Amino acid sequence: MKKIIIISIIIFPALVWAAYKPARILAPELVPGITCKSDTICLDDISRYHEAVTLYNEALVFVESTVGVIKEEPKVLFCSTQSCFKSFGFNKASAKTIGTSGIVISPKGWKYYYLRHEMIHHLQAEKMGVISLLLRPDWFTEGMAYSLSEDPREKLSTPHQAYREKFSVWYKAVQKENLWEASL
Repeated sequence: MKKIIIISIIIFPALVWAAYKPARILAPELVPGITCKSDTICLDDISRYHEAVTLYNEALVFVESTVGVIKEEPKVLFCSTQSCFKSFGFNKASAKTIGTSGIVISPKGWKYYYLRHEMIHHLQAEKMGVISLLLRPDWFTEGMAYSLSEDPREKLSTPHQAYREKFSVWYKAVQKENLWEASL
C-alpha cells in the first residue's frame, strides 16, 4: 500500500504536467526554452526582458490604481513565439490567465491593454475565487476586463463588444466604489 501511495505521489504531478498543459505555469522554468528572470516574469526570449518588465509594471500600476489592489502579483510568462504559447496548451488567444496561478502572453499579446486585461482576470480570481469566477456570466468577466483595461479598440469581435457594452452599463449603475461588493 505504501508503494502505491509513493508511486501515486510521484506519477500524479507528471501526468498533470503532460495532460493539462496550462499547469505548466506553476513551474515554467521546466519548459524547454523558458527563463524566469524574477518571481513574476518568465520569457522565451531574454533579449525582450526589459520590454516585458515595462509592460508588466505599467499593467500592474494601472490595474491597482483603477480596478483594485492585487494581493499576489501574478507570474507572467511572455511568449515571443507561437510554439512557446502552444507549449502551455493555448493556440488562438492573445493571452490567457490561469486562475491565480499565472498569465501566459502570446506573441501578439505584447500590448499594454492585453496585459491589463489579464491582470484584471487575475484580480477577479483573487476577489471572487476561481470557482465563483467560472460561474459568472461572460458579459461580466470579459466585459469587465475589456472595459476596465481601457482596451483602445473601438469595435471588438462578437460577442466581446456586447460583453463590454453590457458591463459598462452595469458598472455605471453600481459605480466604481461598489464594484467588488456588487459583483459578489
